[in-house]
Amino acid sequence: MDIRDIPPVPPLAAATGFEGLNKVRRSFVLAIRSLWLHKLRAFLSVLGIIIGTSAVIALMAFGKGSMQDALEDIKRQGATNIVVRSVKPPDEGATASRSFVASYGLKVADLSRMGTFGGTISKMVPMRVFPTEVRYLDRMSNGRLVATTEDYAQVNKLTLSSGRFLNDEDNFRKLNHCVLGAGLADKLFPFEDPMGKSVVIQKQEYRVVGVLIDRMPTGGTGGSQSAEDYNNDVYISFDTAKVRVGSTVVIRTSGSRGGERVEVSQVTLTVDADFETSEGREKVRAVGNAIKGMLKEDHLREDWAVSVPLDRLEEAERAQARFTSLLVLIASISLFVGGIGIMNIMLATVTERTREIGIRRALGAKQRDIIIQFLVEAVVQTTVGGLAGLTFGVILVFGLPPLSRLFFETNLPAQLSWQPMALSVGVSVIVGVVFGLYPAWRAAKLDPIEALRHD
Repeated sequence: MDIRDIPPVPPLAAATGFEGLNKVRRSFVLAIRSLWLHKLRAFLSVLGIIIGTSAVIALMAFGKGSMQDALEDIKRQGATNIVVRSVKPPDEGATASRSFVASYGLKVADLSRMGTFGGTISKMVPMRVFPTEVRYLDRMSNGRLVATTEDYAQVNKLTLSSGRFLNDEDNFRKLNHCVLGAGLADKLFPFEDPMGKSVVIQKQEYRVVGVLIDRMPTGGTGGSQSAEDYNNDVYISFDTAKVRVGSTVVIRTSGSRGGERVEVSQVTLTVDADFETSEGREKVRAVGNAIKGMLKEDHLREDWAVSVPLDRLEEAERAQARFTSLLVLIASISLFVGGIGIMNIMLATVTERTREIGIRRALGAKQRDIIIQFLVEAVVQTTVGGLAGLTFGVILVFGLPPLSRLFFETNLPAQLSWQPMALSVGVSVIVGVVFGLYPAWRAAKLDPIEALRHD
């Protein structure tokens, strides 16, 4: 057999793959050189990508931070809590004018019935709330007198800066001990430690046994729960209030005087459930509905209101999802506009480099090589723009909150995560491919002879 009859060995696939990678590398180098030769034009072409990418990162970070701050505020109220309040009926004004004392709201007997839910409710915190003046020597401040139990601090996520909160001994022995909110302590004791000092509340002296740290007020729940500013509260034990304050509170207004008899202003029930699961959330709602039914049976008038912070939490979560979708839409429009700018510049580049394309085709370059060259150039532009936008967006996220606190004295919460950063850079690369494909195809379809004649 003649050796010339043996068919030639086909080239290895690895060699073919290496050649393809080498072409991409050369196209990448050519793209970098082209961008460097036209720095201003390249910057203007990717400006839309930079703005779009940085907008995605900054808006998502500030939006997520703000929504997370709102969610944390709701969680501080207790996502598994049920808040039952005494509410003055609308027709109570006429009744009070005849009898002087208006009696309404929750009763101590209601607390006993709520206790029959057994293991479903892990904590039950009653409250009585009175507007009051708190005095120390010649200093005076208006605040709220809150009579409650030791579980109040845990249920409402209160933290002490010094001392302790109320305990069972204070309640059982009806001791004149109190805990001051941070704002009240600062007003009454601006230059000294309030611990162990005695303040005067409704002509009674109370010894300060604890001081709370400053805390942001909580928002109301759709009109069914009023906002609470814990910083101006003073806390005493529930049974101490029965003895020292009594059941009737006299309210004096301009030209008139009236009284209110409210045995329990508010009670907070903590349901033994996990709000992260659907079963836990349904359990909280079921208990809330059962309490509403119980109060409707026992009260002739609707002098109560039941609110579930879990409803606010779910509404905030839905709002967060809508807000995130809106931000993604806005950022997508910005990136789309940036992609149109890239396509416009690339089409102009094809026109400018028509003769260069003709020379490459005459020297043996295929249509595929021309497509790769211009497509890589477009992708390099958008990738550089995406990375520049990523850097600028991160600078905004870390730079704006301190400036906001410094110049405007407002908190601008931000929460940076890797998903928006990866998404924005990835989308910018995809924009380069999508909007660079048509100019690259148009360049490859140029007639080599006509391209060589182009001036």
